[in-house]
Amino acid sequence: MHVTLRELGHRFGSGSPLFEGVSATLEPGRVYALTGPSGSGKSTLLGMLAGWITPTAGEVVREDVERVGWVFQNPHGVARRSALDHVVLPLIARGSTRSDAETSARALLARFGLGPAADRPFRALSGGEAQRLMLARGIATAPDLLLVDEPTAQLDQRTSAVVSDTLSRIATDGVIIVVATHDARTRDACTDLIDLGAPT
Repeated sequence: MHVTLRELGHRFGSGSPLFEGVSATLEPGRVYALTGPSGSGKSTLLGMLAGWITPTAGEVVREDVERVGWVFQNPHGVARRSALDHVVLPLIARGSTRSDAETSARALLARFGLGPAADRPFRALSGGEAQRLMLARGIATAPDLLLVDEPTAQLDQRTSAVVSDTLSRIATDGVIIVVATHDARTRDACTDLIDLGAPT
């Protein structure tokens, strides 16, 4: 399983290219930081990886990638449901019993530093806890490709640091993870870099 970017480029209408000549092979078990200045096309490239946007140059080739997950900038959850429920539900949807799903969910929450918050309702979580919960839920859905859009954009510096440190532990066998970010600490927490601001 992998995703190949071949001389990828994009522009809107007759405007200047957002980016061009982007080539990379994305492999499972790696976390790719997608960086570049504002307006460089990070979210557009995420849309291409998901198959939602067709590039105006080059191509995206997804081999054996069937399930794509998203973690958006602003974490959305069900206010009264516990953090545990948010991770349990996708596990049950994949066929686990409630008991097995809870065991797996608690282990996953602990991995993201959310063990003590497992039984708290979503509305009681801090911004950083909510964002880490979305990352945990994203992994629980068992995607082949997980796209994470600016996970620290709405967070203060201290909370951003906690989320970024979590990203350094998110690499998972069998999952390709791409994180669009403008945050240097988030970038450094990833295993690989795709820089849309670099000269081609």
